[in-house]
Amino acid sequence: MSKLKTSTLKKVMHYAQPYKTKMYWVVISVITLSVFAAVRPYMLKEVVDKYIETKDNQGLLFYILLMFLVLVLEVGSQFSFTYIANWLGQNIIKDIREELFDKMTRFKLKYFDNEPVGKLITRNVSDIESIASIFSQGLFMIIGDVLKMVVVLGIMAYMNWKLTIIVLAAMPILLYATRVFQKHMKVAFEEVRAQIANLNTFVQERITGIKILQLFTREELEYKKFEEINKKHNDAWQKNILYNSIFFPIADIVSSVTLGCVIIYGGFSIIGGDNITTTGDLFAYTMMISMLFNPLRQIADKFNVMQMGIVAADRVFEIMDRNDLIQENGQITAPKFEGNISLQNVHFSYIDGVEVLKGIDLEVKSGQTVAIVGSSGAGKSTIINLLSRFYEISEGTITIDGTNINDFTLESLRKQIAVVLQDVFLFSDTILNNITLNDPELTKEQVIEAAKKIGINSFIESLPNGYDYNVKERGIMLSSGQRQLIAFLRAYMSNPSILILDEATSSVDTYSEELIQQATEILTKDRTSIVIAHRLATIVNADVIIVMDKGKIVEKGSHQELLTIENGYYKNLYDSQYAVE
Repeated sequence: MSKLKTSTLKKVMHYAQPYKTKMYWVVISVITLSVFAAVRPYMLKEVVDKYIETKDNQGLLFYILLMFLVLVLEVGSQFSFTYIANWLGQNIIKDIREELFDKMTRFKLKYFDNEPVGKLITRNVSDIESIASIFSQGLFMIIGDVLKMVVVLGIMAYMNWKLTIIVLAAMPILLYATRVFQKHMKVAFEEVRAQIANLNTFVQERITGIKILQLFTREELEYKKFEEINKKHNDAWQKNILYNSIFFPIADIVSSVTLGCVIIYGGFSIIGGDNITTTGDLFAYTMMISMLFNPLRQIADKFNVMQMGIVAADRVFEIMDRNDLIQENGQITAPKFEGNISLQNVHFSYIDGVEVLKGIDLEVKSGQTVAIVGSSGAGKSTIINLLSRFYEISEGTITIDGTNINDFTLESLRKQIAVVLQDVFLFSDTILNNITLNDPELTKEQVIEAAKKIGINSFIESLPNGYDYNVKERGIMLSSGQRQLIAFLRAYMSNPSILILDEATSSVDTYSEELIQQATEILTKDRTSIVIAHRLATIVNADVIIVMDKGKIVEKGSHQELLTIENGYYKNLYDSQYAVE
C-alpha cells in the first residue's frame, strides 16, 4: 500500500480505539484459527503413517477424537473471529457515520451550493458501508491468512524439505501475479466508486425533479443520459470482473501444477524406497498446498476488498477533513433581542470577485416591519442569509442590539431568528413533528393553542388524522399555501425576536393568502420583522420599504413616500403591477 493509503488506514484504526478489548479478541481468534487450521494436515499425516499403515486401532481412534477436538476449536475460533470482526466493523462505521453527519450539518451553505446531493448521500451510506469490510473481510483476514501460511510453511519444512522446495519454487509466480492484480484492481475500484457517486447523483436529481422532467416530456432524453452514465458504471465493473477472471484461473493453474509436481515427485520417491517421503506426507501436502495457495490467492481478493474500503474511507475523510465549518468563535449567549439591526458597509460575494452586496448600510429599529423589494438577483435574500450567518460577509459589520453577530454563539443567535421561506421544506413526517421539529419541550397542546391564535387550527384539523397527518417527502401531500401555513406556525412556536418572511405569500391561493395575512399580522406584532416580497400589496403597510438594485439600496421610505418619487424604481414597479395609467 502507498503511504497515502497507509495514513488512511491509520485514520480508520483510530476509530477502533474505544473497542480495544474486541480488537484483542479478534487477534486471539485469528491466531488460534490459523494454528488449528494448519495443525490438521499434520495430524492427518500422523494418522496415516503411525496408525493406518501400522493398523493401530486404538491409536487411530484416539487421533480421530483429537482431530475432532481440534476441528471443534477451529470452528469456535472461526465463529469468534467472524462475529467480533463484523461487530467491530459495524460499530466503527456507526461512529464514523455519526461524526460525518454531524459535521455535514454544520458546514457552510456555500459547501452545499457546490456539492451534488447524490454524491454526499453516497459518501454517507455506501462508502461508509465499504469501510466496514476493512475489518470484516480485509485486514484481520489478511493477517490470519499470512499467519496460516507461515505456520503451514513451517510445518511443511519440518515434515519434508524436498517437497517444500517444490512448493516454494512455484510461489514467486503467484506472488508476481498477485502484485499485478492488486495494482490493476486498485485503479478499477477507484473508478467504480466514482461511477457509483455519479449514478447516485443523476438518479437523485431526476427523481427530485420528476415533475419538471415529465412536464417538459424529457423522459426519453433523460433515459439516454442515464444509459450513458449507467454504461460507464457497467464498464467500471466489467474491468473488475475481467481482472478477477484472469487472476483466479492463473492462481488455480499454479496451485494444481504444484500439487501435481508434489504427487509425481513424492510418488516416485516412495516407490523408489526414499525414506524421507511417506504416504502421510502426500496426504498432508494435498491439504497444505491448498491451505498455502488458497490464502495467497484470497489475500489478493481480500486486499482488494480492503483497498476498496480504504478508497471509500479516503472519500469520506476528504469531507470530514474539510475546513468548511461555520466559524463559531462567539462566546456570548444571545439574550432576548430587542431587535435593533444594523448593517454597516456590508460586502458579500458567493463567487470570489463577483459581488452580490456592494456596501449595504441598513438600520432596522426594534419592533419595525421593514420590507425589501427589488428585481431577482438584487441581493434581497442574501441579506437574510447573512443575518442568520448561513454565509460569512466579505467586509463590514452586522450587529443586533449593538453587538456584532459573530460575537454570539451560533445556536443562541439562530434561536432568536425565525425564517419563513417561499419554498417551504417539510420532512416526511407528521404535521406536529414538522412544526415542533421533535423538540421535546413543545407539547401538542401548545401547538394546538398556537394554531388557534394565528387562525390555522381549523385547516389542520380538517386533514385526515389532523396533527398526526403524514405530509410525505417535502410535504407533497399539501398545497404550497398549506405548506406556508405550517411554516408560519413553526416560526410562531419558536417565539423569535426577529421574524423574516422571504417571499412567504407568493404563489398561494386566495384562501391560503387570507390565512397567511392573518398569521403575518399576529407574528409581526411587537417584534422586528423583515419582509421580502415581489407582490407590493403585501407590504404597503410596512414601516420602511427598502428598494434594492444590483446589490445596492437605491430607495428607502414608506409606501406613500416612495410613490412620490417621480420615475422612481418603486413607483415604476408599483405602477407595472397594478397597471396604473
